[in-house]
Order: sequence, then structure tokens, then C-alpha cells
Amino acid sequence: MQKYTIYIILGVLAVVYILTSMNNRRQAKDRKSRKFMDNYDRKKINKKDKEE
Repeated sequence: MQKYTIYIILGVLAVVYILTSMNNRRQAKDRKSRKFMDNYDRKKINKKDKEE
């Protein structure tokens, strides 16, 4: 078992790296598309409304 511990550790690190890179790519793709903000209009906020 001790012979293969380094391979097990490297395998686990590889899996973690692959999962995080896939997750980062998905987030970057979502950030680039911004389809959910296509028809979004910002409401104008007056200073008077904030004070009340």
C-alpha cells in the first residue's frame, strides 16, 4: 500500500484540479454571456426618495 500512496495522492489532486477548472470555465462562460441581464432596466433612484 505504501508503494502506491504517491499515485493515490497525485490522482486525487488531479481530480480536484480538473473539477475546479471545469467549474471556473462554466462561471467564466456565464459571466461572458450575461443573457439574464438582456432586458434589465435600472430604476432611477432620486436622492429625495432615499432620505424619506
